[in-house]
Amino acid sequence: MRLLLVEDDHLLADGLSRQLEKAGFSVDMAHTAKAAGTLGSQESYKACVLDLGLPDGNGLSILKQWRANQINFPVLILTARSDWQDKVDGLKAGADDYLAKPFQTEELIARLNAIIRRSDGRVSSSVKAGGFELDENRQSLKVQDGTEHSLTGTEFRLLRCLMNRPGQVFSKEQLMEQLYNLNDNPSDNVIEAYIRRLRKLVGAESIATRRGQGYLFNDSTD
Repeated sequence: MRLLLVEDDHLLADGLSRQLEKAGFSVDMAHTAKAAGTLGSQESYKACVLDLGLPDGNGLSILKQWRANQINFPVLILTARSDWQDKVDGLKAGADDYLAKPFQTEELIARLNAIIRRSDGRVSSSVKAGGFELDENRQSLKVQDGTEHSLTGTEFRLLRCLMNRPGQVFSKEQLMEQLYNLNDNPSDNVIEAYIRRLRKLVGAESIATRRGQGYLFNDSTD
């Protein structure tokens, strides 16, 4: 699951990025309004954490521009604790939630997962498909016999992408976009390697290959 983090404090951004990656996100960072506007318009993100106070502009202007251009990924804005007007203005401009600084990383991650679930039309923190249950909080998979397996970060991101949209074909390029950030340099066959590993858990029939198109999670095995 790919995330855009917009924060001009490099130390805060680096630390937060590491925690978000542990929570199953692939993170691209922007430290200026210009970079944020460009990335949000050109790349495919599942959500965004947006600081409003940027050195070359206001994050609120970026948010308004995205929404005017029909860029609708969920946005969580960061504000100073006393700036209640920023919260109101942000929500009116199309933000999905806000969090005041200073904050606990656990709360930010919980709020992010909540707005992503709402955008996906889900209410639970688990993803169910084909008789399998993926726990987003624990990054684990419960298989049909009730056994629970821990997943690596990449395994979790890949399986969550497929199980979130059972029956939908994802190309290798689409999966790579959600698994890795702009600074990563994965090998060409990394998707095939992780698909093989996941099939050992869910069975070859659960993750189907569409030759020349990509992969899909088969919900009909339930």
